[in-house]
Amino acid sequence: MSALLPTIKNPHDLKAFSFDQLRQLADEMREELCRPLFDRTVHFASNLGVVELCLALHREFDFSRDRLIWDTGHQIYPHKLITGRYEQFHSIRTRGGIMGYPNPAESEYDLFMTGHAGSSVSTALGLKMGDILNNEEDRHSIAVIGDGAFPSGIVFEAMNNAAGLNKNLIVILNDNKMSICPRVGGVAHSLEQARLAPMLKDVKRHMDRFVKTLSKASDSFERLWEVAKDIVKVSFFGGMLFEKLGFNYIGPIDGHDIPTLTEYLQRVKQAKKPTLLHVLTNKGHGVPSACNDPVKFHTPPVFEKVDNGVISLKKSTSSIAFTDVVSSAIYEQMKKDPKVCVMTAAMCQGNKLEKVREEFPDRFFDVGICESHAVAFAAGLAKTGLKPIVDIYSTFLQRSFDQVFQEVSLQNLPVVFCMDRAGFTGPDGPTHHGSFDVAYMRIFPDLVVMAPGDELDVAPMLEFSLHHSSPTAIRYPKATPARIERTPVPLELGQAEIYEWGTDGCIIAYGSLFGEAVAASKKLREMGLDIGVINARFVKPLDKTTILKAIEQLPLVLTVEEGVKMGGFGSAVLEAANEAGVDASRLQIAAMPDRWVMHADRKEQLAEVGLDTNSMVNKIVEMAKKYNVGTIIETLSTDGKIAS
Repeated sequence: MSALLPTIKNPHDLKAFSFDQLRQLADEMREELCRPLFDRTVHFASNLGVVELCLALHREFDFSRDRLIWDTGHQIYPHKLITGRYEQFHSIRTRGGIMGYPNPAESEYDLFMTGHAGSSVSTALGLKMGDILNNEEDRHSIAVIGDGAFPSGIVFEAMNNAAGLNKNLIVILNDNKMSICPRVGGVAHSLEQARLAPMLKDVKRHMDRFVKTLSKASDSFERLWEVAKDIVKVSFFGGMLFEKLGFNYIGPIDGHDIPTLTEYLQRVKQAKKPTLLHVLTNKGHGVPSACNDPVKFHTPPVFEKVDNGVISLKKSTSSIAFTDVVSSAIYEQMKKDPKVCVMTAAMCQGNKLEKVREEFPDRFFDVGICESHAVAFAAGLAKTGLKPIVDIYSTFLQRSFDQVFQEVSLQNLPVVFCMDRAGFTGPDGPTHHGSFDVAYMRIFPDLVVMAPGDELDVAPMLEFSLHHSSPTAIRYPKATPARIERTPVPLELGQAEIYEWGTDGCIIAYGSLFGEAVAASKKLREMGLDIGVINARFVKPLDKTTILKAIEQLPLVLTVEEGVKMGGFGSAVLEAANEAGVDASRLQIAAMPDRWVMHADRKEQLAEVGLDTNSMVNKIVEMAKKYNVGTIIETLSTDGKIAS
């Protein structure tokens, strides 16, 4: 049988395919989804679950004109395979390759770079109304959203608005019983009722036959039966919620049956009002290992082999990550103190909180993809005297900015924010980089903001935070923490740690780049420059005594941080110098640039923006040459790199 996937140049080719060919194509696409996992981690189970849905959508609509938004975005891979990117698919999530999320720079079929959950209905509605105002009302607008993202507050805001506008917006609810972890909450319970649909369809079929017999005697009885069926559909199947919101509810239907999907997509095409099509899929469909354990196979380790859909994973050689260190510290604090509780926004596995969930179920809260609620909920817990920890990715905490302000900081409540994935997130790219948390957290009065330089700082920072009377925030990256062998200075509010003092200058590292700074210092000493290192620990309150002393006394100072320059740690240092009247003309700031840094390995990203060890060495050498500081034994090579 000849391969179909390589022949597809754009989605229009699908319109000539038979259903049997589409089924063959779905199998080929699943094989292709496995290939990248033989040398790197990519999103997997979620993509396996939407193959048929993707094919049916592109067969029935023309998305070179119609509008399609994939919510959350990590299930975009099948879409990329049939929208002209098959030949580049091997490069997904690598430097210079295609992105693991939608990317308008890659294709006209990607409209938004979506990496956060819940916004698809809003943007699809905006596209719909924009087309109407541009006299292009015939363009369809579709949002595909998963059941894990569906409880997000913005979804219901958008549906409320859509019902009021009463235009033919199409929302496809991809119901696979999962977020990254199993879904939680009241909406999940409501959707669970829909899973009874196959059983009820059999009952309905037999009742239809019975009613047809009776209807020969009474047309009114048949009409009454049609009304009764609608009532059963929306109440028993869980559709009442959507009908009450003003949406026409259709489903649930089998999301892996292409003919059925095609039939219902043709129906929703004709709708004149907002319509929700409820599609049932299996995360990991078609690959037994992924289907049986969709949590592990959301972004699984590298594959060793695949045999009849059964996957063997390569043994992981990765070291312990900051996330592991933090989760262990949280676990120890919950063992010691019954007032400590923790919440996550549908990221129990990502935050490595499984052990906490198992052993302290009454004090563990998975609130779903509802970050604003998580923070306000934590404020309520804190008000009662509990000690809540909001364990959340930096990029997702941005969604609750107003609650950090209004419910936590303004009330001066002792909520602890553990901000995971602060800094570069490697192949996840710009939607997931924790770039902005320093800038947006340090602006709030009374909120203490800190970052561990290595794993030895983590437990003391959490201990400090849980005994502090005001809100605190701890940021840490998606990386293996350096362990700098030393006897750390005991942690005190607003106190930096002087790792070593230098006569020619120093590198002041805030957080995750402490290890890189120590390595750079060692290289610079070998080159003849006596450069010290300060582990800043705090950005707010800043250790002005130590840091301003360094600026005043040392010829060169370089601050380094894995966050944006504007409003970041270096900015805080300059503000302090300005207030104190200290000359900071020989201070330089190394930070994330004012541009989007694309997906790559984290080490590649650090090198790209000048935040790796060699870049720090180069910067100090350039500064030393400029200001005639010290005696440099080695010089820069012609390409600007340190000679090895």
